[in-house]
Parts: sequence; structure tokens; C-alpha cells
Amino acid sequence: MAAATAYTVALLGAGAARVPAAAPRSAVLLPRRGGVLRLQDAPRLSLLRVRAASEDTSTSASGDELVADLKAKWEAIEDKPTFLLYSGGAVVALWLTTVVVGAINSVPLLPKILELVGLGYTGWFVYRYLLFKESRKELATDIETLKKKIAGTE
Repeated sequence: MAAATAYTVALLGAGAARVPAAAPRSAVLLPRRGGVLRLQDAPRLSLLRVRAASEDTSTSASGDELVADLKAKWEAIEDKPTFLLYSGGAVVALWLTTVVVGAINSVPLLPKILELVGLGYTGWFVYRYLLFKESRKELATDIETLKKKIAGTE
């Protein structure tokens, strides 16, 4: 009870120190402007259980649609072993990349050097392509040319 009184004093200030240690719980007096508020008069927090319910079944319907769409796409793949081989290769490449980046990150000075190189390249790129109007036009034409090469329209 002494610990609870010390905690009350710490929270409420010296005004709560007037409460004797053996005072019953309902008789604890809390300081208040213009008078004293008894603990039993304080608003009580009721423990209510609130449940959210929805009549909308769009989540299960969209889940069913997603599964049906994935099944349709899987059936549309003609060469399934090649697809699985490429997918497995992508997972292995991602894992290997994570391992290499973790190893580089563990070298004490190398991450800071690489960060400095990246900042330098970013500064050069801004100066070369973004600072002047003519160079922005050149960048836009280079991007359009690259888009055409990727799309195969050139």
C-alpha cells in the first residue's frame, strides 16, 4: 500500500500526500480545483467488448476471384517446367543478392564508400541531365528511344 501511495504522490503531486496509507480505496481523495474529488465519484471505465461485423462478403468473393484468376493464368502457361525453372532461378538470385549485400554491409568502411560513390553519381546525374533545359530534352529523347527499343517498335 505504501508503494501505491508513493505512486499516487508521484502522479498527482503533493496534494495526494494528505491521504493516509491505511485509507480505504473509496475514501481516497484526489486534489481538484475548487474542492476535493472522491475516487468513488470519478467516472468509471467500463470494459465493453466491441465487435465489428460486416454483412459484406466482398473480401471472400475477391479472394475466390483471385484464386480463379491465378488458376486461369496457370492453365494459360504452355511451358510449365520452364516457368518453374525461371521462378526458382529468380528466388535463388534474390537470396544470393541478399547474401552478397549482407557481406558487403559487414565490411567496416565499404558501405560508407559506396554511399559516397552513390552521392557523387547522383550529383553528376543532376548536373548532366536535370539542371539545364537542353539536357532535360536530351534525357527525354534518350528515354523515349529506350522505350521504343524495349517495346520493339524501333
